[in-house]
Amino acid sequence: MTNRRRPGLVNVYRGEFLHTKVWFARRDRWFREEHATGRSLECAGCARPADKRELELHHLDYSGVILQDGTWRAVEVHDDLVPMHPYCHELLHRLIDRDFVLSKNRNRRAASHLALQRLRGKLTTGDAS
Repeated sequence: MTNRRRPGLVNVYRGEFLHTKVWFARRDRWFREEHATGRSLECAGCARPADKRELELHHLDYSGVILQDGTWRAVEVHDDLVPMHPYCHELLHRLIDRDFVLSKNRNRRAASHLALQRLRGKLTTGDAS
């Protein structure tokens, strides 16, 4: 098991899926569902308020991202997506990729939760060490 981003898979996911109408429709639906809860949006990394245009969605689990017969499907459950500023999102991936335990010995969901806790601690307290 590994969470380390692999170039081949990242290229297909990033280069194709994240540019499809399917993903944009799923992303829009996530933001509509979140808006319906009445909660204000904030980045899961730095906890700063943000709006839809400022945020990306981090996948806690890729099981809802399906490529079947050349067609992408986005059937992620709401809680599998986490809003993040692009910078915070990249920092999260760097934490997972560079930590042996997170990248090799945890599933993606667990690695993401542990890395998010670490990132929040660093970004919300100002501790950049």
